[in-house]
Amino acid sequence: MTDTAPVRLRLCDHRRRLGWTAAGERLFRMLARPIRIGSTFLALPVLVLPIFLSFATAQPVHFPRGEVHRVLDTAFSAILDRHLEAAAAADLLLWSVRGLAAVDVTITVQAAGGVLHVMRGDQLVISVSLSSSVGSGSPGAQLPTLQGSTSLLTEIYAAAWDASPEIRAAGVEQLLQAGFEELFNHLDPFSRYVSSAEAELAYQRRIGPQDAGIRIAEDVAGRTVVVGLRSGSLATRAGIQIGDIILGINGRRTRDEPLIGIARRLEQLRGQPLNLQLLRGKIRLDVMIRPEPGEVIGAEFMVRDGHLWVQLPYFTAATTEQLMKGLMARIAAQPRLRGVVLDLRGNRGGILQQAVSVSDLFLSQGLIATSVGRHPDATRSWFASEPDVTGGRPLIVLVDGRTASAAEIAAATLSDRGRAVVVGSSTLGKGLVQVVIPLPNRAEILISWSRVLAPHSWPIQGLGVLPAICTSLGEEALRQELQQLGKGTLSTAPVLTRVRGLRAPVPLSEVSALRSTCPPAEGRDLDQVAVRFLLNNPVAYETAIKR
Repeated sequence: MTDTAPVRLRLCDHRRRLGWTAAGERLFRMLARPIRIGSTFLALPVLVLPIFLSFATAQPVHFPRGEVHRVLDTAFSAILDRHLEAAAAADLLLWSVRGLAAVDVTITVQAAGGVLHVMRGDQLVISVSLSSSVGSGSPGAQLPTLQGSTSLLTEIYAAAWDASPEIRAAGVEQLLQAGFEELFNHLDPFSRYVSSAEAELAYQRRIGPQDAGIRIAEDVAGRTVVVGLRSGSLATRAGIQIGDIILGINGRRTRDEPLIGIARRLEQLRGQPLNLQLLRGKIRLDVMIRPEPGEVIGAEFMVRDGHLWVQLPYFTAATTEQLMKGLMARIAAQPRLRGVVLDLRGNRGGILQQAVSVSDLFLSQGLIATSVGRHPDATRSWFASEPDVTGGRPLIVLVDGRTASAAEIAAATLSDRGRAVVVGSSTLGKGLVQVVIPLPNRAEILISWSRVLAPHSWPIQGLGVLPAICTSLGEEALRQELQQLGKGTLSTAPVLTRVRGLRAPVPLSEVSALRSTCPPAEGRDLDQVAVRFLLNNPVAYETAIKR
């Protein structure tokens, strides 16, 4: 038996993209009926469909000028006011218009003599003047103001919508997305436009994610494969294994879906069961992941060889409270614990304030971090105010090439302050802070508005955090490094001293040279080797912490 539902869905979706009307649908159904002439049935749609398609595409869906204008007004105003780098309204306009080509490759944009021409192939879509007094009320103005720019861009988008079937097929959301992507390409790599659906998911992540704990990748055959499982996660408890191929999620196939979309579906539990269709070897399985009511993924604790290991997968609104309660409870229950290992490998970050408050748990006084930006509210400093909840026990922070953002800030703070020894590889290097701006269409834009500086004033952006003990150069390099450490010499000390003397902006050549001393890599078994050496050799630990 063949399932025809996907075919019907694709056809309906195709009709909708073409601007199919209800009247057109009735006409199509009438023409689609075979006509009987004597004993012969004649199917006419094959002959008339091209004519009908031409008729359908002449009916563009209404372009929501008002809504688009309000979105652009809100977004441009926030970017001009708050972004880390200053820009002109006219620049935002020009960059956004060039994003049209990402939706319709036949569109080109030319600016000459103060006039902007938008072409589709050899056809003129619209020409607009960038000079005079557009939106400014001043006849001598040479470039459009904020209001002028957003009004012009709205008209350009409307004209492109009418002229391009590809843009109408993509929809308003994709049109805005393409414009903002091109705009932010000229500003920084982390500012971005977030659709309304993504904004809701991002909010859930900030308040405390409820995901399956699965890391996925695509194999050579294009299939979605489980390549990692978080210890104690919902997926682990459900019996999912590394190497399982995910064929579907809740009955929907994954075969033709982008990997990022599949990852988002695996994150989006929201208290509801998740039914995965898997292939394990030659056996097909259905596995149900059932989240506990109110369960929030957070810190995971484990005692090994008299030391407390803590894995933090995210920095959410609940992270500090969970970590503090977990540390205090386990130290009270086992007061002879000799040290703490904070595992931030794979932690992609989250809320800045949580990075600050997590760092504060291990410090009793002094500077935690500083942020600097163009907007007055973007510049501030944070200081430790709480007692060290671990009582000053030895602390090791594990990082890798996927450690990012808030996790990097915590690692940099604890390292700079001489409170922890960082072990692993260079981290991602995301040291810009984004402010979230809600938009009238329920989407959001994330604007990079400040740069985070470690306690010694070096910028995290681009550099990342370089570990005191590097494990990404291989087993032999680590063996020599630990051997030197046992003799009282930290081989990475010159590099770390060099990093602490840097100030923004750091030349790319300098960034590359420093990061190459310990290349970014995923967490590995050598991390455990280095940790055990440090925890079992107090002299080596003291050498590393006092660099």
